[in-house]
Amino acid sequence: MTATHGSPGAAGAGAPRPRVLVVDDDKAVRESLRRSLEFNGYDVAMAADGAEALAGIGSSKPDVVVMDVMMPRLDGIETTRALRAAGNDVPILVLTARDAVGDRVEGLDAGADDYLTKPFALQELLARLRALLRRVVPREDGDDEELAFADLTMNLATREVRRGARPMELTRTEFTLLEMFLRRPRRVLERAFILDEVWGYDFPTTANSLEVYVGYLRKKLGSDVIETSRGSGYRFVG
Repeated sequence: MTATHGSPGAAGAGAPRPRVLVVDDDKAVRESLRRSLEFNGYDVAMAADGAEALAGIGSSKPDVVVMDVMMPRLDGIETTRALRAAGNDVPILVLTARDAVGDRVEGLDAGADDYLTKPFALQELLARLRALLRRVVPREDGDDEELAFADLTMNLATREVRRGARPMELTRTEFTLLEMFLRRPRRVLERAFILDEVWGYDFPTTANSLEVYVGYLRKKLGSDVIETSRGSGYRFVG
């Protein structure tokens, strides 16, 4: 990680500090992340591997998890799978030293919300954490807006999604992506626009997180609900 610090401000004045669980078997990395994150307005808990993280996550109750992939006992991929299997949908950012597409997809397939390749700049880590935390901010009381298109309905307050009478189980990122499509049906949306709307920052153009999550929605909703506009982006046709 780049050794520069950002400026404080993860939480506004008087707001509670977001809680981050840092999971990495390298003590030097854990301490570096702890110092940088605390300086930038986060409360930080730490775990040395996946087994320790699973044992303590109930008490630490993090708002977001930053987790290395390569760890002894229980690695980051298996830990992510275990959390998702237990119904825990805390946002997870995985850190990996491997930049192959297959390695990145493995993390997303396991249920991670985002990934970051080592070495990385602190500012990019902070930007990705802010993007993940924006997805978990509770909606204002009384916001019971419902989106509907074709036979799909989405309640933004309860986060319930139905196709006809059938309830759909979606991850946090799948929900956010589908919401973006439901607000703009039948329009061709450029890839860069979707990445900015869903991930909330200047995502690397070589990253394939969008393609992975479009694939997830197609598997759950039907292969024909999202059309690929070659060389441009995607169109939601329901």
